[in-house]
Amino acid sequence: MLVAFLSAIAALISVVNPLGAIPIYLAMTSDETAQERKQTAFRTSTYFFAILIIFFFAGVYILNFFGISISAMRIAGGIVIFQSGFSLLSGEFSQSRGMNKKVKAEAMEKEDISFSPMAMPILSGPGSISLLISWYTVNDAWQDKLMICGVVFVSAFLVFITLRAAPLLFKALGRSGLKAISRIMGFIVMTIAVQYVISGVYELVISFRALE
Repeated sequence: MLVAFLSAIAALISVVNPLGAIPIYLAMTSDETAQERKQTAFRTSTYFFAILIIFFFAGVYILNFFGISISAMRIAGGIVIFQSGFSLLSGEFSQSRGMNKKVKAEAMEKEDISFSPMAMPILSGPGSISLLISWYTVNDAWQDKLMICGVVFVSAFLVFITLRAAPLLFKALGRSGLKAISRIMGFIVMTIAVQYVISGVYELVISFRALE
């Protein structure tokens, strides 16, 4: 159980990549005091937790409402996660999360950036959401679902710690150091994505054979 718990945290944090969000976070909170940044980091992590928990429990019902199979979601989610990983590998984290110049300009004018764009889409995007929906389908027991809730909570706490220590981390690692770590995470994310696509295709083939 502990190994599965730690592996799930590693997978989710790799997809979320809070380190990659540090330069964006610092740029958008440049005029805030240390206390205001702490409050923004706390609200961001709280929204992050709430968004992922909601999609974890409601995601399957949303898919059923639109008639989308789990295997199709895994294939599509795997493609999205792969694109996110490739963006991390190529050093284009902000672009992969929809942070173009227009979005950045609008965010700079907002009084509170904790929900949008920080919590969504920068931290909790299609990749992390599809990952959690997939986990819901393969963890039938309630103790397993509670474990995933614990994974999301720990991940939200790590997001808070990362954003809280963003100035120190940026000073210690620098932009090049953060990009190097993001590239390593990007490779891990791409392997996770490939595995999800393979799982989705396999389940789809099995379902087609069952219909024959």
